[in-house]
Amino acid sequence: MAYLLVSAFLLAAQTHGVPKEYSQQGEGVLLDSLKLQEGLFTNESENYSSQVQPPGTNRRIPQSIIIGVRKGGTRALLEMLDIHPEIVVATTEVHFFDWDENYAKGFEWYKNLMPFSYENQITVEKTPGYFTSSLSPERIHEMNSSIKLLLILRDPTERVISDYTQVYYNRLENHKPVQVIEEIVIRNGALNTKYKAIQRSLYDVHMENWLKYFSLDQIHIVDGDTLIRDPLPELQKVEKFLNLRPRIMSSNFYFNQTKGFYCIRSDGRERCLHESKGRPHPMVNSTVLEQLQAYFKDHNQNFYRMVNRSFDWH
Repeated sequence: MAYLLVSAFLLAAQTHGVPKEYSQQGEGVLLDSLKLQEGLFTNESENYSSQVQPPGTNRRIPQSIIIGVRKGGTRALLEMLDIHPEIVVATTEVHFFDWDENYAKGFEWYKNLMPFSYENQITVEKTPGYFTSSLSPERIHEMNSSIKLLLILRDPTERVISDYTQVYYNRLENHKPVQVIEEIVIRNGALNTKYKAIQRSLYDVHMENWLKYFSLDQIHIVDGDTLIRDPLPELQKVEKFLNLRPRIMSSNFYFNQTKGFYCIRSDGRERCLHESKGRPHPMVNSTVLEQLQAYFKDHNQNFYRMVNRSFDWH
């Protein structure tokens, strides 16, 4: 949990003192103590390449990757997993496997973007664009054919609306013209199936590509809709999938009435996702919603067959 710097260690030792019992109880307790004292959280930006290496740590290629899906809840999943003391996370989206210009820089460049970790810790990276990238499965397989992949999905129609909402607010903030969702989703009276947000929600199409390179037992699917409503059960399944001791507890979460979703309580601090997360969705014409749901229906059924599991999607 993570990327503690030697400078933070020295500052804590000089300013607060490091209690003797921490050295006796092991690195995990010491890590948690220093994080509490120095306020180091994964939602703060950090330049990993400039880190000073804490004793006994190394940068490691990720043993697990959150591959997607965009607007499926990847940031929430990463932040929540970072509660676990045996997980360290890369806080920025690296786009190594889906962007040719980054992939050309090689695995050493990729590794140097990872946080320092101890041998007993798992490094997790997340880039939502991997799931819909045709190149990423083969490239990740080439790096590590036995890697464990995490895929968080939500109702495809809701994901389209969330995708649109993000772009809508980004354009507003950059003083660019915006369109209502109906004008984008419907073209000439028919569903605009070339709209990228719709393409990203064709889970069966993208999953087929991943199953060419990885067995189903290497890909754990997190129910993003359930994670929003009740985080702990989904996170416990991830702990089991990653062969980790159960360390994430119900006390690590509290429901924020103002934001309308769960926030995180760990290391004596409380934090919520960035304000850009959980933005209210626009009201969408019911006919448009029905067209989207009808379009995704066969794709959803096909996906259920592929993964031997069903979801409560419209």
